[in-house]
Amino acid sequence: MSSTSKTAKKIRRHNRVRAKISGTADCPRLSVFRSNRGMYLQAIDDTKGLTLASAHSREVKVKGNKTEVSQALGVLMAEKLLAKKISKIVFDRGSSAYHGRVQAAAEGARQAGLQF
Repeated sequence: MSSTSKTAKKIRRHNRVRAKISGTADCPRLSVFRSNRGMYLQAIDDTKGLTLASAHSREVKVKGNKTEVSQALGVLMAEKLLAKKISKIVFDRGSSAYHGRVQAAAEGARQAGLQF
């Protein structure tokens, strides 16, 4: 039986995702961090190591369940990026599966006009 911890598995999943994607100034990486309390989105230029824009679920004025707030967060992040004339991104789900809140944030960003 494997004694690999839950944290180690999470780090391994995240590294596997990050090995395949990278962001540039023209097409930044939209990174998702999901905690029990909230959700963070960051647009990152990996060539310079800069965060171009960020958003947190506390910034969203929508009341509802976590999935609805996540979708509104995706829309908010898309508006911030479109204001900076960035319309194309690479989506980084991190160590989370692409369903639930992560998927809702991605769909919200797509609805607001971002291209993945």
